[in-house]
Amino acid sequence: MIEPLLVLLACALDWAIGDPPRWPHFVRLVGFSIQRLERRLLPRAGRPAAALWAGAALTWCVVLGFGALSWLIMAGAAWLWPPLGWAVGLVLAFQCQAAGQLWREAGRVETPLARGDLALARQRLSMIVGRETRNLDAAGIRRAVIETVAENFNDGVAAPLLYLALGGPALAVAYKAVNTLDSMIGYKNEKYGYFGRFAARLDDVAGFAPARLSALVIVAAARLCGLEAAGAWRAARDCHADHASPNSGWPEAAAAGALDLRMGGPNVYGGRLVEKPWINPHGRDPLAADVAAARRLLATASLLGGLLAAGAAWLLPWGWF
Repeated sequence: MIEPLLVLLACALDWAIGDPPRWPHFVRLVGFSIQRLERRLLPRAGRPAAALWAGAALTWCVVLGFGALSWLIMAGAAWLWPPLGWAVGLVLAFQCQAAGQLWREAGRVETPLARGDLALARQRLSMIVGRETRNLDAAGIRRAVIETVAENFNDGVAAPLLYLALGGPALAVAYKAVNTLDSMIGYKNEKYGYFGRFAARLDDVAGFAPARLSALVIVAAARLCGLEAAGAWRAARDCHADHASPNSGWPEAAAAGALDLRMGGPNVYGGRLVEKPWINPHGRDPLAADVAAARRLLATASLLGGLLAAGAAWLLPWGWF
């Protein structure tokens, strides 16, 4: 029973503690390592083929390195004292989760927005989204918050839980390394178009199954929350491909259908208007109560995901320790 207990405690710690900015976090170490390796490899990768190979080498070094390092630290701690190894695994597992932090960040934007303080709401929103926020109205701010919550349910909740259930904290850490690589170098631009391509494709592969499972969990959570479960299913089925990402469209479309909202659409990134299709185009614009409903949906879906992951860890014939 040790594995399912660790999953449930990791979820509880995520909701209780989240990601305090001054606490040590392994993802920050992953990001630092990526930056150091990029500075060494990217300047030497002049041709496209060389950039592809260099980016692939960086990706495997980071993913396999942090996965193996996590396992070795847990094994070494368990050799010294078995409960210590379990505690190390618990810390790593809860740091792979982001549901609690997503819930808090959405609330930090909605609080000033409810008071009519658009300037503070835009400033807080800019910390969690990539689009420009200075010209967004109240509906645009709420749409951006809900989209962020929905998109990150896969990367920050469902996928880490799936890999935690399948292979324990070390595999969850390896997944978070893949996801961090994609967020740092997986861009389709002149600098990273070749260098970050392998990391971006690996993130697509790693998130393929969790994204589709995350949509099903959101549909079930919508039913429990009294939202539009049938609409969530229809939107996920019909509109997931309207998102630029092959994976993020599934949870975002499901959330859009559950809340009867339209998401996506044109947005400004880096001073340039990007025309994107609407997801669930027949939905309405967000109202004041919709962020709270999205946070409730996130909490319910995260609870379901944690219970499913704990059940999977209990049923699987292999253990982690």
